[in-house]
Amino acid sequence: MNPQRQTDTPSYTLTCQMSHEAAALERLCQVVRIRGFRIARMAVESAGDELAIALTLEGTRPINMLKSQLEKLHTVGDVVLGVHEMKQTKTA
Repeated sequence: MNPQRQTDTPSYTLTCQMSHEAAALERLCQVVRIRGFRIARMAVESAGDELAIALTLEGTRPINMLKSQLEKLHTVGDVVLGVHEMKQTKTA
């Protein structure tokens, strides 16, 4: 068995509006993964030609870099960063 350890993993809330295009959501998820974040929770609502996406992300890399990269996607209209939290996790 592994000894019990405690780590602090930053958690972020991010919301964005994007066009409802083929593979748009896949591109968003790919950018999140490539930039070193893990999606802990994701909610997507469709309203006509738009998607409203709420993400809870975990990662230790700078969140502003991810926000900047998401804003560069041609399907993304708006990205809003929520409150920064510290999440404590225990692994056995």
